[in-house]
Amino acid sequence: MPIISAPHEFNEDELYIDLHSMFGQSLFLKCEGFNFAGSIKLKAATEMVEAAERKGLLRPGSVLIESSSGNLGVALSMIAASKGYGFLCVTDSRCNLTTRRLMEALGSRVHIVTEPSPSGGLLGARIDYVRAMCASDDRYVWLNQYTNPGNAQSHYRRTGPAIARQFPNLDVLFIGAGTTGTLMGCSRFFKEHHPSVRIVAVDSVGSVTFGTPAARRMIPGLGTSVRPPLLDDSYVDEVVHVEEADTIRTCHKLARRGFLFGGSTGTAVSGAVRWLEQHGSPDLTSVTLAPDLGERYLDTVYQTNWVHDLYGEDVLSDKLATVPPAA
Repeated sequence: MPIISAPHEFNEDELYIDLHSMFGQSLFLKCEGFNFAGSIKLKAATEMVEAAERKGLLRPGSVLIESSSGNLGVALSMIAASKGYGFLCVTDSRCNLTTRRLMEALGSRVHIVTEPSPSGGLLGARIDYVRAMCASDDRYVWLNQYTNPGNAQSHYRRTGPAIARQFPNLDVLFIGAGTTGTLMGCSRFFKEHHPSVRIVAVDSVGSVTFGTPAARRMIPGLGTSVRPPLLDDSYVDEVVHVEEADTIRTCHKLARRGFLFGGSTGTAVSGAVRWLEQHGSPDLTSVTLAPDLGERYLDTVYQTNWVHDLYGEDVLSDKLATVPPAA
């Protein structure tokens, strides 16, 4: 399968996989999981921590605290360890065990919320716990990825321009919606500098981000139970919602061709392929993002018993039959 990468040296901002031979659509996958933190969240974490340091919010003895489904927690664990800060990650039971152990190995503490908030679900309960901890001890510094402008700014400054350099004639950009930092940063960049590019947000069924009803979601990364404060709908041209069963099938289809990605990638690719099947054309150029790799999901997305228990025995029954031969 063709891979486009930096010509002289490895750069995670310029690594793309051409998915045409696998899905029959002109779709390039931008791989963001090849940095030390293993995910796109390292960009937002770096931007937010450096901004807090410039403002004097972080000082010797400070303890970072953040609500995270996993990847931002790992990125902040690495940064906190390198800078000498403490870090408490507030997550919930959907966070992968491997991710939790990785944060703890880096010296961070992990608090797992198990009971949802009556109005805000597990995310609301996580945020309530963060606020309570901040009120109890002034050493805690909450960067708040859900409202922090640095979350989106990191992608306005880096991710969006990197895509535009690689694909000057880009037609459609598909972006998964979680906190919507990546979505807002990239969409604002393209609306200001390349307004002809169509921005399609990809969300999980059961997420309330774009006003759809809440429902069970088991795969961390995309989707929310509280509308993200960063979201500005005017920067989004269209929204595609993906069932988690389709996420699972797409992840396994990618893996059968040698690419092990996380659940968010399965959602983004599934939504992009479905949109392209309905609206695409042979001369259309499109890109979506792979926020992380798949090793942290071996006990969930790629674990047969976990998948069958949650999505049924037949969810992967056709995964091998639907994979075309390699080009």
